[in-house]
Amino acid sequence: MLKQIKTLIIVTAFIISFSENVYAYDTGEIIDISYLIENAAELDQQEVTVSGEAVGEAMNRGSHSWININDSTNAIGIWMSSSEAQKIKYFGNYKYKGDVLKISGTFNRACKEHGGEADIHSITLEIEETGHGEDEQISSTKIAVAALSAALAASLMALFLIEIRSNK
Repeated sequence: MLKQIKTLIIVTAFIISFSENVYAYDTGEIIDISYLIENAAELDQQEVTVSGEAVGEAMNRGSHSWININDSTNAIGIWMSSSEAQKIKYFGNYKYKGDVLKISGTFNRACKEHGGEADIHSITLEIEETGHGEDEQISSTKIAVAALSAALAASLMALFLIEIRSNK
């Protein structure tokens, strides 16, 4: 009887240990997008969390929208409801620093729904930092290099015209 109880305990422990879904990452752990792409086979269909700046613009497709985020290691497309996408106020470009988003969702290394591209289907969206306008600052070094380049180009053009006139 004692042998049967031991066997029952071991079998129960074994079944319980394999009854939970095990993910490669805790959904709270932020993964670099480059790491996600480099390990796409292992992470395919897993729930992941990424964080990055919203860039470009929202591309509305009816009830859902595409947005792109960049975490400075890489960028990836995020498929989310259009109502969630409307929460994003700033998208990064030359004039704006985009909202920094924390997105949890299902990673697809080759999404069948979206033409075989890698993407994340968003489950939750959190705005970690609101974007803002950027004042474009042109450094004095860039201005000096541009002025010298223009002067060099003008000098070369003058020499070229003098050469053409002297050959006539």
